Amino acid sequence: MLLLEIFFWIAFLLIAHSYLFYPIFTQLLGRFFKNNSSVYTHKEELPLVSILMAAHNEEQVIEEKINSILKSSYPSSKVEILIGSDCSTDNTNSIIKKYADSDNRFHFFEFSNRTGKIGIINLLNQKAKGEILLLTDANVIFESSTLFELVKHFKNPDISLVDSFMKHRNLKADGISYQESNYISNEVNTKHAEGKIWGSLMGPFGGCFAIRRTDFEPIPDNFLVDDFYTCMQVLNNKKRCISDEKAIVLEDVSNNLNAEFKRKIRISSGNFQNLAKFWPLLLRFNGTAFAFFSHKVLRWLTPFLILFILLVFPFLLAIKENYKYFGIFLLIMFSSITFDFVLKKMNIHLVMLRFLTHFTSMNIALFIGFIHYLKGIRSSVWEPTERNQ
Repeated sequence: MLLLEIFFWIAFLLIAHSYLFYPIFTQLLGRFFKNNSSVYTHKEELPLVSILMAAHNEEQVIEEKINSILKSSYPSSKVEILIGSDCSTDNTNSIIKKYADSDNRFHFFEFSNRTGKIGIINLLNQKAKGEILLLTDANVIFESSTLFELVKHFKNPDISLVDSFMKHRNLKADGISYQESNYISNEVNTKHAEGKIWGSLMGPFGGCFAIRRTDFEPIPDNFLVDDFYTCMQVLNNKKRCISDEKAIVLEDVSNNLNAEFKRKIRISSGNFQNLAKFWPLLLRFNGTAFAFFSHKVLRWLTPFLILFILLVFPFLLAIKENYKYFGIFLLIMFSSITFDFVLKKMNIHLVMLRFLTHFTSMNIALFIGFIHYLKGIRSSVWEPTERNQ
């Protein structure tokens, strides 16, 4: 029983390490490190950049996205834009064609059958001429300096991937956008610190990141989290991945719990694909291994650690009365989630309660995603979440 109690607290501390101790430790430590200083200036000859984008029914956002690219301070002669429309059935194609017909930097590819983001990006990579690839999503809006702030770091030959710095807009109190934004912002700051400390940023923001073309490897068609796969391949080859706080991009954040739940199931399935592929990195016992274990692997294992805690708790309560306080904590937590559900039906939204709901749904999605992974994943094609929820 003593051994069971030890494992109980180890499981609890591992969850706390991943969600609390590691982010705090990393972000504090990161303050003592400087980001890459070997960068291009505007006066130097800058590399050609190929912007790659897959789009499926993005008529709500595609024009704003293209205009944000065109307003970039990066030299226009050093930019080419390759867009693949993945069997779009709305006005996406006509909007893109309008720009492609008037600007020879645009290269537009129409796909008559659903191909998926990965298939399109792999094809666009073959067509691209740039030394630097910038992979981006249709709903992620650039600032005028975003492109330069990403590309400037590639003057340093040790750097292979540079991530953007995401900021959210259109937050609403009636869903989970505040909770999702808070979670993602913490992730962005933690990854930035990882890049400064170890050069081992744990997965870029998939909506916008740049990579040296010679370091980009085609992504397997059935992989669901392509950005993390690309980043881990770079780290596997012992190259550096960082982010830049000035490379700001804007994105509307998901506000619908059900839609976000489905998206996280898909991402979770992809997480376990990446774990199966890149677990040997854990055996290097270096900064990359520590970041991978603390930031990602423990997060992915949290549903199983929670299940273990819940199963063991009744046995510990039977032999030690002090565990009743832990039982009270569990009762309050699960009651709060139920209370939040009831209040939401009454159109009453309490931010703190919604954080518990968000955390719980995220871990349930992780568990379901693991089941989907065990069943096998044959295709990466999926429907993007609704824009501007």
